[in-house]
Amino acid sequence: MNASAILRAGRRSILVLQGVASPFFAALGAALAARGHAVHRINFCRGDRLFWPLPGGIDFREPADHWPGFLAATLDRLGVTDLVMFGDARPLHEAALAVARRAGVRPWVFEEGYLRPNWITLECGGTNAQSRLPRDPRAILLEGALLPDRGEGEAVAGGMALRVRDEVRYHAANLGQGAEFPHYRHHRPWPFFQEVACGWLPRLAGRPLVRALAKFVIGRLLASGRPFVLFPLQLDGDVQIRRHSPFGRLAPAIEHVLESFAAYSPPDLALLVKVHPLDNGMTRWASVVARTARRFGVADRVLTVDGGHLPTLLEHARAVVTVNSTVGFSALLHHRPVVALGYAIYDLPGLTHRSGLDRFWTKPERPNRHLLLAFRRVVIARSQLNGSFYTPNGIARGVAEAVERIERGASLLVAREAAASTS
Repeated sequence: MNASAILRAGRRSILVLQGVASPFFAALGAALAARGHAVHRINFCRGDRLFWPLPGGIDFREPADHWPGFLAATLDRLGVTDLVMFGDARPLHEAALAVARRAGVRPWVFEEGYLRPNWITLECGGTNAQSRLPRDPRAILLEGALLPDRGEGEAVAGGMALRVRDEVRYHAANLGQGAEFPHYRHHRPWPFFQEVACGWLPRLAGRPLVRALAKFVIGRLLASGRPFVLFPLQLDGDVQIRRHSPFGRLAPAIEHVLESFAAYSPPDLALLVKVHPLDNGMTRWASVVARTARRFGVADRVLTVDGGHLPTLLEHARAVVTVNSTVGFSALLHHRPVVALGYAIYDLPGLTHRSGLDRFWTKPERPNRHLLLAFRRVVIARSQLNGSFYTPNGIARGVAEAVERIERGASLLVAREAAASTS
């Protein structure tokens, strides 16, 4: 039975690729199978196998250049209607998306939430730079007026201990797997256990001190009443920096921001740089920022903290400069001017500053509140699930909403096919 026939019969043939190191994809697969859909999984390493205790697993052990042909044959053999993955920029997933589009298979891409902390992302076709969210403010206003306000969603955040435990289990399973998966290469730029030994362990050991220092620096800044712009750093290895920005790495983005700040900001304005809470510690960003600030002659106006309560900082910041962090979306919701230097789903006329970074320091443009709230409703309706990849209640909620969205997507496809056949 081909994919179209399976769809018309009300069943789906779903092929799952890599997910996060958590039980989420296994729970999703079980829920879809319980609804009568055929569910299969391709494993690229032992870690993938570990988090797929269901039947239907297929191992891919060949060189990467064999992957497109292997996948195309698998899609055809299984009559696949839907392809599910986490992230659309992993090399294996990029190739998979191209194969799926040629085969007429619907790709579903999960990502961390565009809104935090109680949401995860699921879009058809791609996320972030590949997102199909509307870009026209007028269309957003019209669509948003018809949608309900889901508020902050049910609280499902947390699970850091579970997340760390499962990451360690995933990568430990991959140790010594050369004979089984000889060609597998992880998509991250650093080997996991090198990150742990050289980055995470020293960072965690020093965390009490750096958090105390952050509290002191922020407290003194807020007590002084000095205006400041917040610059939240992103992860150097994140695809948002490496692929969806003009910088390629985090250090050039820091240099670009500080050079403009030195040349065009008023002398009473401070820049508060905040290290990402999940940074792996492989680079000492406080040192990078300090050196760059000294080179541009603004060391006395640039502060770096590794910690701090983000909502409090957004409440007091004059504005926020970012590459494309989700913090930018949060800042808009705090009615703070935001300039985005890379591709961001929220970088739209009427929402973000549009007159360039150099003018941002003196004349930042505020978001249109009406448009912003409409855009938030559209983003949630089209791309967000109230859930988490890591906590039990978050997985249960996220899976339930994902199943509903995937099945609804198929129903729309069948309806379009039926309309086309009668026209």
